[in-house]
Amino acid sequence: MEEKVPTVEAYEAAMVLSGVGDALGYRGGLWEYCTSGAQIHAELAQLGGLEAITLQPPEWPVSDDTVLHLATAEGLCTGLEGEALLQELARRYVSAMGDMEGRKPGPTSILGTSQLRPGEPEGYRIPFNPSGTGCGAAMRSLAIGLRYPHTWELPTLIRVSIESGRMTHHHPTGYLGALTVALFGALGARGEPPERWGAELLRVLPLAWDYVEGTGVAVGDNAAAWPFFRDAWHRYLESRGLLEGCGPPQVPVLSSPAERDAAYLCWALQGWPGRSGHDAPMVALEALLAAGGCWSELCARGVLHGGDNDSTGTIAAGCWGLQGGLEPVPPGLHRCLEYRGRLRDAAHRLYALAWGGP
Repeated sequence: MEEKVPTVEAYEAAMVLSGVGDALGYRGGLWEYCTSGAQIHAELAQLGGLEAITLQPPEWPVSDDTVLHLATAEGLCTGLEGEALLQELARRYVSAMGDMEGRKPGPTSILGTSQLRPGEPEGYRIPFNPSGTGCGAAMRSLAIGLRYPHTWELPTLIRVSIESGRMTHHHPTGYLGALTVALFGALGARGEPPERWGAELLRVLPLAWDYVEGTGVAVGDNAAAWPFFRDAWHRYLESRGLLEGCGPPQVPVLSSPAERDAAYLCWALQGWPGRSGHDAPMVALEALLAAGGCWSELCARGVLHGGDNDSTGTIAAGCWGLQGGLEPVPPGLHRCLEYRGRLRDAAHRLYALAWGGP
């Protein structure tokens, strides 16, 4: 099947809206740490709804999610490949930790970056971390799919997403979240509908294991922890009738914030929906499947829920932008967004590298 070529505007929307989803869910830390979607929606109504908000600091800064996503994107924009790219990403992740005032970086990202030694041989590798299950690798990986969107680039996408992911989250539940979001970005960039994404992920996971095993790094630890991620996604896709990647998806209505919170909680680790590498992209995909082309519904389901909603928002809104674009989004949500210029510039450079465009 011939790949559909996206527009540079689609790339721009993906990168800018990833920042929008982050800033909106984060709300300076007020909503990221709120466990009640109903409370978030009530506070949004008091603000006048999405149309009334202007996302800009100090009330609406981007969080660590966008800072680290930009580190990934701008590292990829150098055009480096192989070992040189991995060293560059490690260097940028370490540097990005200097821009975390008021952004609430996760403890695993803090620990992981402190263990990186960019410039040294394999200085981008850190020890296996039994607690490295969080979504900090997933939230920063959409740009990897935008850089390597082609079917023939899948081995590169696997390598870069896994290696960059385990620079901070050396645990399959953590770094496979990075692979998932990168894969979703690649599939979305070439026009594959979201109902096919999960089945493709299950197809790719054995290839990912082949890579992990082939590197010979903490193979035993990785093997023991590997099944959880695969099994969680198998259960989710089976419940939505998407194991074969055929639609229509069987997504429950979940019309109220409380119902969505309860559903997301069933997928979560440690009672924090969207916090982990397996369920942050899961919440995002659920939102994409349910919202279709409706931006406000995407926000209601993928951003404004109880839990780690800036991370799910970064993923969901970025993926939505590939097909929905910026036009349906209230301009106040993106025109003054912190780091908007950097996100836009990275989008254009990623597009040129991937598709040979302007």
